[in-house]
Amino acid sequence: MAKQIRPHLMFDGSAEEAMKLYVSLISNSEILETNKYDSGENKGELYLGRFTLGGREFLCIDSPIKHEFGFTPAVSIHIDCETSTELERLFVTLSEDGEILMPLDNYGFSTKFGWLSDRFGVSWQLNLR
Repeated sequence: MAKQIRPHLMFDGSAEEAMKLYVSLISNSEILETNKYDSGENKGELYLGRFTLGGREFLCIDSPIKHEFGFTPAVSIHIDCETSTELERLFVTLSEDGEILMPLDNYGFSTKFGWLSDRFGVSWQLNLR
């Protein structure tokens, strides 16, 4: 039986910056662990970060190997927001220098919903409960 299941985000040099941004935006979030490369080409980058968002644990790394792929909107972090103010704050901040995939609107399945990829390429679906 699996001991623990956590989302794992692989970045290309911006893992710590992304982790700090996400933790600063979402309540009940914290950085649990940061381990950095201490030598070589990736010196100073994150080889393992553990953090929580809204109490759920995530892992992140800066890959030491360059890949031809990145994040895709096919997998998103979905947040049900309690207030319109919270949803709008997250949407504005996360979409800065990113890409809006679906602007905040009423799409029938939700009175207010938005979908974006942030400046790191991570996809977020933000919904008003």
